[in-house]
Amino acid sequence: MHGPVLAATPRALLRDIAMELVTNHYTGMPVAAPDGRVVGVISEADLVRALREGKQLENLTATDVMTGPPVTIDADASFEEVMESLEDYRIVRVPVTSEGKLVGIITRSDVIRAVLEPEFIAFGKP
Repeated sequence: MHGPVLAATPRALLRDIAMELVTNHYTGMPVAAPDGRVVGVISEADLVRALREGKQLENLTATDVMTGPPVTIDADASFEEVMESLEDYRIVRVPVTSEGKLVGIITRSDVIRAVLEPEFIAFGKP
């Protein structure tokens, strides 16, 4: 799980969300209310859809294009439950919650990474 997790607010402008996605190499992010409840998920696909429809990113908010209600998983969920959610819902990422509040995110890459034994080692300065 990645945490802390960056989430957009429902009123965040799509242009700002797009900048965060590109800058941080994310393919999507949760949309959360100020109290930490996950209210949706926004992805690159949502942004591309808006652009194909001729919409201007600076004129839309997360609420306008996010997918919801979101699929989430509890922080106590098993590895199997995480994989099941990703596969059953055909999603790339699943927000992780504890007591209904956002605490992290798990992606398909995280699942794959968790089962691999490292065969490559980086040496020297990053």
